[in-house]
Amino acid sequence: MAAPHDAAQDHLERTFRGERPLSTLRSLYRGQTAQLTLALVFFVVKGSPYYLLPVVTARIIDVVQQRRPLEELWLYALGMGLLIVQNVPTHYLYVRALSVTTRTTEARLRFALCRRLQMISLGFYARNSPAALQAKVLRDVENVEQLTRLLFDAGLGALLGILVAIVTTLLRAPQFALFFLVTVPIAVGLVRVMQGALDDRNAAFRRELEEMTARVGELTHLLPVTRAHGLEDRALGRVGGSVTRVQQAGLRLDGTNAVFGALAWVTLGVFNLACLVAAAWAYRTQVLPITVGDVVLLTTFFSSLTGAVMTLVNIVPQVSKGLESIRSIGEVLQSREVERNDGKRHVRRVRGELVFEDVTYTYPDAARPALERVSFTARPGMTVALVGASGSGKSTLVNVAVGFVRPDEGRVLLDGVDLATLDLRSYRQFVSVVPQEPLLFDGSVRENVTYGFDDVTDDEVERILRDAHAWEFVETMPHGMHTRIGERGAQLSGGQKQRLAIARALIRDPQVLILDEATSALDAHSETLVQQAFERLRRSRTTFVVAHRLGTIRNADLILVFDRGRVVEAGTHQELIARPGPFADLARRQHLN
Repeated sequence: MAAPHDAAQDHLERTFRGERPLSTLRSLYRGQTAQLTLALVFFVVKGSPYYLLPVVTARIIDVVQQRRPLEELWLYALGMGLLIVQNVPTHYLYVRALSVTTRTTEARLRFALCRRLQMISLGFYARNSPAALQAKVLRDVENVEQLTRLLFDAGLGALLGILVAIVTTLLRAPQFALFFLVTVPIAVGLVRVMQGALDDRNAAFRRELEEMTARVGELTHLLPVTRAHGLEDRALGRVGGSVTRVQQAGLRLDGTNAVFGALAWVTLGVFNLACLVAAAWAYRTQVLPITVGDVVLLTTFFSSLTGAVMTLVNIVPQVSKGLESIRSIGEVLQSREVERNDGKRHVRRVRGELVFEDVTYTYPDAARPALERVSFTARPGMTVALVGASGSGKSTLVNVAVGFVRPDEGRVLLDGVDLATLDLRSYRQFVSVVPQEPLLFDGSVRENVTYGFDDVTDDEVERILRDAHAWEFVETMPHGMHTRIGERGAQLSGGQKQRLAIARALIRDPQVLILDEATSALDAHSETLVQQAFERLRRSRTTFVVAHRLGTIRNADLILVFDRGRVVEAGTHQELIARPGPFADLARRQHLN
């Protein structure tokens, strides 16, 4: 099924403002006015028995008390019965109309988040855990959908109840409208007083919940390591601290909600009692020309009014929670760390020359640059090896080469053209990356290898698997290349996962190949076979190899040695090993000549 994308989708992404959640909530339903109006009409019709019941009750009491003709009783009963029965079809039509709007908006919002997550820079991901981002797509969007239903089901119903009560009272006993004029402002005042505290508590609770979600995701991801090293208590301690903070934030939020609800209940209860006493006194003394039915009508409507106001008061915490979710979603949809490709030159052919000119890049909030004035040229067909300690800048350079991050200073030229002027999505169609940790999903071997390529034959897949030296284990599987491998390739060994990741890269026939410790999980025999395959495949490709084992990069055309973001040595293996320096020291420690 095609992803939902239309004018309303574009409008949603352009106008989303998390700092203005109420106006953003309105804009989310742009283009669905007719459907919402239809839902409103059905809501009023289906709820009419509830709003008219006090009036009918009062009239029936007057019929009995004043001994009026019984025909009036049957007429009121018939009319009320018809109103009650119509609730069945109109309630269904209301739910259907509202569901169409909320589910459509829910899908658009989730798609907008997923699309933006595909565009955001890697720096954003470094500061936000995958679990927390997943919570925004799932839980926060669900909260917004539930907020809309809450505003219709509870909010709209309460407002209509208040309106009917006020209008009817003005018609029957306008003097009692004073109770309404006092009650409603008091309720509004309570809401305004408590809103700030609720917003703060909800924001704190949401932050702690996202942190706990990240810790739980970390626990499940590291479970094999935790169990293997007997670190269960330490892992539980990390999660337990976060769980405790969520508990404490939840208790503070619940306490605020409790105080809010209790104050509202007591205030409105006092006014409800006062209205009952006043109505009874007015009838008994005939200060006002009202009937027994009017006393019942007034007290019922005032009770209905206070109930409606209490409903509005009670939904404030849920509304505040929904508005906080809108703010949370805005952290993604309004992020400035977005790769902009619209209007840029489309890449249709790549020779593979990459020129770095004084490239400097510093991660947000970092104390020093990850890359500092790095310059070199990778010509088509060259293999460039990147060597250095962890954190020295190797992975950052790879990210710059792929276009995941852009230099703060300097530039990168692709075949003589500045990468900043190109549509990087089209450029990456000519790039393949084999990461240090294989990224596989719960599908078949074939689906993992051909990801993004739907028209590849089984013969071609087998050839690629042979080139990656993966066929030797794939052909022994129950269903060969059509065997499912489990989530993250759970049914495979580390070396098998890596060889499938290599096959996925090779099937793209890239012009730029990036190997980030791509053979680190292979045994010596498999590593030798894969290295031989790479020797054949890299001849016509520009290849970047991130390596710790220097034996794997003997034949590299250019080796760059990094230290604290700078290139401190550059040359071939023989040139670097022949002179004193960091590379020669590292080679001696690895017993290389």
